[in-house]
Amino acid sequence: MTTHEPAGDEQRLVAEIRRFAAAPFDARPAPTADIDDLDLRLFHTTYLPSFVAPESLEDNRRPVETDLAWLRLVTPAAAPTNLGVLTIGKDPSAHVPGAYVQFVRYQGLDLGAPVGDQHELRGNLVGTATRLGALLSANLRTKLTEGEGLFREETLPDYPLEALRETCMNALMHRDYERSNAPVRIAWFDDRIEVTNPGGPYGQVRADNFDRVSDYRNPGLARAMKALGYVNRFGRGIWRIRTAMARAGSPVPEFHIDETSWCVVLRKWP
Repeated sequence: MTTHEPAGDEQRLVAEIRRFAAAPFDARPAPTADIDDLDLRLFHTTYLPSFVAPESLEDNRRPVETDLAWLRLVTPAAAPTNLGVLTIGKDPSAHVPGAYVQFVRYQGLDLGAPVGDQHELRGNLVGTATRLGALLSANLRTKLTEGEGLFREETLPDYPLEALRETCMNALMHRDYERSNAPVRIAWFDDRIEVTNPGGPYGQVRADNFDRVSDYRNPGLARAMKALGYVNRFGRGIWRIRTAMARAGSPVPEFHIDETSWCVVLRKWP
């Protein structure tokens, strides 16, 4: 019996499947998405300018598919990658089911307490970061404390916003989008905030070295978050969370890690 190689479009599809089979999840094609599922206006106004200098943008005459492929948001055949869906997709969770954030504000100290507020943030990375920043700020409460100098007081939030943002951005960057449909969960209690994401330690990272060693389950997403300004420096997330909490006089953050998830607990100032 003679076997024949697939021809035309089928052959190109097989070649792409082989090429991306060993790639990280965020670099692989999203099977259910096409280019119409990407927000190209957002790409031109926000995403592309984060990677390209203004003077280069002015001279850019390349087709949008070329720029998308260069930034690995689509494959060379113009099929959206998971990275493209996550960062500029119109509805990421329609193609990557766990790509959303669940926020619940409890009026008490445990999961049995009444729910005061709850949200599901199902937008792309840019939209989620914007909405999340506003949501975190809106839920902060302030206290008066003595400031520098005579007869001066300062108003301080009950949690440092820098620590909160860093914790949430780390959860979005490092979570496992491939093997779990669970969202990133933010549970806000009267005395603490718990941020949980699916996916245990990855690569070289272990429970006993997570604050010293970095590795990336989603390297393309990590690169995008740094370019967009959501991540300050690679490998400094844990340090920034601890430093921000210490600077505010807040309790030391807690990290609970197992094979399937991470949970960061930030406790309110005394």
